[in-house]
Amino acid sequence: MGVAHSSPLSLSPFTTTIRITGSSLFPYTSKANPERVINSPFNHTNNICLTNLQKPTKNFGSFSHFSHNSTCLGTKTVPFKCFGKVKEMETQEGILQKTLIDFHGIDEKLIQKMVYDALVWCSLHGLVVGDKSVQRSGKVPGVGLVHAPFALLPMAFPKSHWNLACEVAPIFNELIDRVSLDGKFLQEALSRTKKVDAFTSGLLDIHSKMLEINKKEEIRLGLHRSDYMLDEKTKLLLQVELNTISSSFAGLSCRVSELHRESCATEFTVVKSNIGTRRPEAGFPTLSIHPHPSSDFELHYSFPAYDICVLQSSKSNDAVLCRHLSLLNYYGEHIGLDPRRIPGNASVDKFAEALAKAWTEYNRPRALVMVVVQPEERNMYDQHWLCAELKDRYPFNLLSSLSCLCNTHNVTTIRKTLAEIDEEGEILPDGTLLVGGQEISVVYFRAGYAPTDYPSEAEWRARLLMEQSSAVKCPSISYQIAGTKKIQQELAKPNMLERFLDNKEEIAKLRKCFAGLWSLEDSDIIKKAIERPELFVMKPQREGGGNNIYDDDVRTNLVRLQKEGTQEDAAYILMQRIFPAVSLTFLVREGICHKDHAVSELGVYGAYLRNKEKVIVNEQCGYLMRTKVSSSNEGGVAAGFAVLDSIYLS
Repeated sequence: MGVAHSSPLSLSPFTTTIRITGSSLFPYTSKANPERVINSPFNHTNNICLTNLQKPTKNFGSFSHFSHNSTCLGTKTVPFKCFGKVKEMETQEGILQKTLIDFHGIDEKLIQKMVYDALVWCSLHGLVVGDKSVQRSGKVPGVGLVHAPFALLPMAFPKSHWNLACEVAPIFNELIDRVSLDGKFLQEALSRTKKVDAFTSGLLDIHSKMLEINKKEEIRLGLHRSDYMLDEKTKLLLQVELNTISSSFAGLSCRVSELHRESCATEFTVVKSNIGTRRPEAGFPTLSIHPHPSSDFELHYSFPAYDICVLQSSKSNDAVLCRHLSLLNYYGEHIGLDPRRIPGNASVDKFAEALAKAWTEYNRPRALVMVVVQPEERNMYDQHWLCAELKDRYPFNLLSSLSCLCNTHNVTTIRKTLAEIDEEGEILPDGTLLVGGQEISVVYFRAGYAPTDYPSEAEWRARLLMEQSSAVKCPSISYQIAGTKKIQQELAKPNMLERFLDNKEEIAKLRKCFAGLWSLEDSDIIKKAIERPELFVMKPQREGGGNNIYDDDVRTNLVRLQKEGTQEDAAYILMQRIFPAVSLTFLVREGICHKDHAVSELGVYGAYLRNKEKVIVNEQCGYLMRTKVSSSNEGGVAAGFAVLDSIYLS
């Protein structure tokens, strides 16, 4: 989340402490006695210990720090902190968008139960990241796990804007592909930036070398994410940025959507299933249910590969069904949410499918998919979800060289850092890329997007080596450059989209999503930004969050650049600041639930695969919803500013 917004609300938080005994993981109400809550077989006692909390002396719109002195003896404590009612100034009542439910009216015991159940769900279903307090959590899988930060309930979002974001995803995919083929445009557009930005210069140098040897990428794969915010004043869905490298959270965003849909569901009825009749090529066994007995709407569930042996060996599917459907608990009837309004999210499935099809187009069955990673990666489980999906869902039948039997072969992935690729990589005369003696078919980058990923020449050598090879790159160097902020600003110029696209209706749809974008060579806009810096954001050519410049710092930096008279201004662009609506919500991070005012950013994934003139994949691939407190400018989840969320269509 890169564009800031206004934060007009004055918050006065206080905390409450409640002791709840006998709350179950999946409770249900006795029909004979509605007041009695019956514990499920997974019964847990959630004693939330009494704490002495020091009231903060001041609050500047961010979470305050409290001193916790536990007085709870002989029980396991579950940390929970919930801000009470938020005082709102009368003149600002109209600023809040309509929330899904009356947060002030929710029973606090119900919230406690929901938080506890959600935390257990995250642990059981892989909605996890590495714990930054554990030294090896970013290197060794399974060491130091903590749930990914998430919103307890989904965020309302207009259905019309959701449909628009999905509709333009394939158009943006096509645009990136066409822009990537215009090497002269990319080099010229970034020529000034290259002089003052060493990282951009390094990327352009590799790109230039590929142009010199006329290197053609016949198979081109892009896994993108276009990020948007809904501007409250204009009611327009405006693009924040278009990510063409390391579009993260496809794995974890699916888990959050599942969490919210299951939290909203009530009763269920099984309507159809292919369990027990699954063919190897059919993918996961599936189950369709009606979330309400009288509903004709179906929710679809897939069972992972490790459940298949249970399904095949059991006379009854009850055990497996119980395991999954026990999460369809009773909260929906208490909070009044309809799971049908939470869109299905198949981002990790679609990304895996695109990678598998790229692997197929490469047509070397024993070749591997290589994931380029950072030396330490707390978000590794998001990546592992994709790799597991790729392996489990896409087996291919191969004729064994040792027999006439037809063997099933899975797409295999390996993880390597740029430094390891430099040490172990080589290119054969025919262009084949070998890493550690193994042939690589597809290179999938989850690193290489920031200057910190290239601490030495070794990493740059590795990047050049991969670009020179015949392996499919996701993204290629030209795709990565096409996603820079400067190219985004260039494409927003009048008549620029017509250079790459032909369909006038599609061009109009893209332009409708563009926020104001300017280079720092525009003296008129610089004057306006100095006068009203709160209306603009200065953005460098960087990915990953935490890099943008806001408010008075915009004025300070613009004045400094004018006085110095250097070309450093070419390292930045100016963007219209987007002011989204503010909503009240619950944010859960490190086991602690906060109630606060928040804003959200929608990211829509897209996949594009082309082999020469044949477009194999061009589609929208699910979504990422990120929510942050309204007082925060930045909003990256991995950078610690936001939480994962899902959409509730309104």
